[in-house]
Amino acid sequence: MKILLTGATGYIGKRLLPALVEAGHEVVCCVRDTNRFNPPVSIKQKISVIEIDLLNEESLNRIPEDIDGAYYLVHSMASSSEYKSLEKTSSINFRNAVEKTSVQQVIYLSGIVNNTELSEHLSSRKDVETELGKGHYNLTTLRAGIIIGSGSASFEIIRDLVEKLPVMITPKWLMTKCQPIGVSDVIAFLSKSLLNPKTFNQNFDIGGPDVLTYKDMLLGFAFIRNLKRTILVVPVMTPRLSSYWLYFVTSTSYKLAVSLVNSMKIEVVCRDNAINGILDIQPITYREALAKAFTKIESNEIISSWKDSYSSSDISFNVSDFVQVPSYGCFVDQRKSTIEDAKMCRNKIWRIGGETGWYYADWLWKLRGVLDKFVGGVGIRRGRTNNTKINPGDAIDFWRVLYADKKEGRLLLFAEMKLPGEAWLEFKIVKNELVQTATYRPLGLLGRLYWFLVLPFHGIIFNGMLKKLTENNKS
Repeated sequence: MKILLTGATGYIGKRLLPALVEAGHEVVCCVRDTNRFNPPVSIKQKISVIEIDLLNEESLNRIPEDIDGAYYLVHSMASSSEYKSLEKTSSINFRNAVEKTSVQQVIYLSGIVNNTELSEHLSSRKDVETELGKGHYNLTTLRAGIIIGSGSASFEIIRDLVEKLPVMITPKWLMTKCQPIGVSDVIAFLSKSLLNPKTFNQNFDIGGPDVLTYKDMLLGFAFIRNLKRTILVVPVMTPRLSSYWLYFVTSTSYKLAVSLVNSMKIEVVCRDNAINGILDIQPITYREALAKAFTKIESNEIISSWKDSYSSSDISFNVSDFVQVPSYGCFVDQRKSTIEDAKMCRNKIWRIGGETGWYYADWLWKLRGVLDKFVGGVGIRRGRTNNTKINPGDAIDFWRVLYADKKEGRLLLFAEMKLPGEAWLEFKIVKNELVQTATYRPLGLLGRLYWFLVLPFHGIIFNGMLKKLTENNKS
């Protein structure tokens, strides 16, 4: 069957794609920016890729007419203050586009919305479901609550809280009930629902066997990690204060923190588990999902992470728009050093950031991350998804990867920290030299002042980093 997959670069899409290919389907991957799409080499010959923007109706003409099924895995939560209207428009444009094809079924992954009082983002998901349901095809909606898996936003937030805070003073919404589900089960429900008449024109809640409070989930995580944690629940923490609490302690962006807090005040428990019998799926428990996630992390096999989506930052752009580093009106700090071992140098560059750090004066990088958090930036806690692999579009601490070619020996990063301007950091191996270039395009007088204020630190950080990257040792 020919299947259309939207959100192919997203957290769920990246994991569903191999499952669809393994099932023998011909998959058409819809992406907004082809530079960010890096499917496994093993399946590249079995898929096709089209570049579309759901807010650009003309681009949707690229969708093939002979598709049999389609997945709608697009969400814009926290990407814009107007995300609700953008999500609705996107769903209408998608519906109109696929109605021109031979599609039999559209599958939409939504959130559990069986409460009369919905948060803004759950209300938006419901609006999207309503719009998709107006199409002349069979719609299947799978509604999930908290998704637990290596790299999922929920997993990473729980991990940040439990591993960093021995004692937590938490808001009362921590006693709200939810029904988490492992990401592997989400993929199973999505794939087994495809072109299954028993799922046509229905919506189903999907969840694991455990109904837990958020406090239970934190303590369950602590148990798996053999950590003793004390959680005190207080009734006085406002939604705004709760959002700041999540934002400063975890790697989430402030916009995402606000959306999550608003949703966490509402119970997301499945109405029933009828879909389990229809598709013959027995979801794993919460603790089993945690254990499975850590197995992937420990073996460095994280397929996708929320950190690499633009919802982890406050910007949204096409990678290709910034690959050409400007020169006019820019300040440039370029340093060169002879390489003692080219292979070792490449490997060091490809491990930069995250757990490895920045090789020199890491405390200054961390301080810059803390300052960034205080002004509403992403900070340095995002880390990176994979310790050795880098693809365009990936997040590395407060940078976004624009270009990465290990064979060529070139890595180009774009700053997502809060700045009065735009900044690029490039590492490029030229013959027997490493050329390290920091480029900054200031915005107004404040931007120029910022450059001269940080210039003294460049001499410390960039010289030290360059030396560590080029010397022949394993540090």
